[in-house]
Amino acid sequence: MDRKQSPPENLILVNREPDGIAYVTINRPKLLNSLTKAMNSDLARIFKSLNQDDSVRVIILSGTGRAFCSGVDLTAAEDVFKGDVKDIDTDPVAQMERCKKPIIAAVNGFAVTAGFEIALACDIVVAAKGAKFIDTHARFGIFPSWGLSQKLSRIIGANKAREVSLTATPLTAEVGERSGFVNHVVEESELLKKAREIAEAIVKNNQDMVVRYKAVINDGVKLDLGHALTLEKERAHEYYSGTTKDQFKRMQEFIAGRSSKKPSSKL
Repeated sequence: MDRKQSPPENLILVNREPDGIAYVTINRPKLLNSLTKAMNSDLARIFKSLNQDDSVRVIILSGTGRAFCSGVDLTAAEDVFKGDVKDIDTDPVAQMERCKKPIIAAVNGFAVTAGFEIALACDIVVAAKGAKFIDTHARFGIFPSWGLSQKLSRIIGANKAREVSLTATPLTAEVGERSGFVNHVVEESELLKKAREIAEAIVKNNQDMVVRYKAVINDGVKLDLGHALTLEKERAHEYYSGTTKDQFKRMQEFIAGRSSKKPSSKL
């Protein structure tokens, strides 16, 4: 494949492919992809850049070696945690949450604390068999600031989330799948292949609608059902009010073209 590869010394690698799929790889395998302050800033900058790049349609995030991300490098904890946690320009999770493009996490090995929070910031999570998600905030006296205390309970339920976080008990990929947090559990050798399969399925669809659909889902889950349904109605009205006859014609042509092809295999 034709990839533009970042220099190998970079701790965050970025590959933009011609088909609209971008790969972001945390590349500090000797230290299990633990994050420094500079790496956090780089991740934030990269996601902001990919969000603004019209050639990028889907992003796959992974880690090199035996871990997805083992969290913040605790040898540099003071440098990391004494910064402004409200500074969104250097906050990778804030930039991921602002990213209009779908983000797929390909998780192998461990996703610990900050790594867990980064996985939670993704739209779809594919995990290798045996992968573990661990929250060590309570163990090391670190207050969560990237959303773990709020997001996890909304996905797997408050009781299970309390057990995971207050005991620092690993949440396995298999349990995560049953709980609705992990979308797919696959062999480690198939991890990136599965993530790419999902990305390719997304790329085939109407990209304007992919962006709009992701936004209405992500914005809606922050609301109660009544307000979320109202939000959907409002955005649908806004969308169709701005749709031209030519756009409706192209929509019909697209549907006609799709109906003449064999249906795609299920994910």
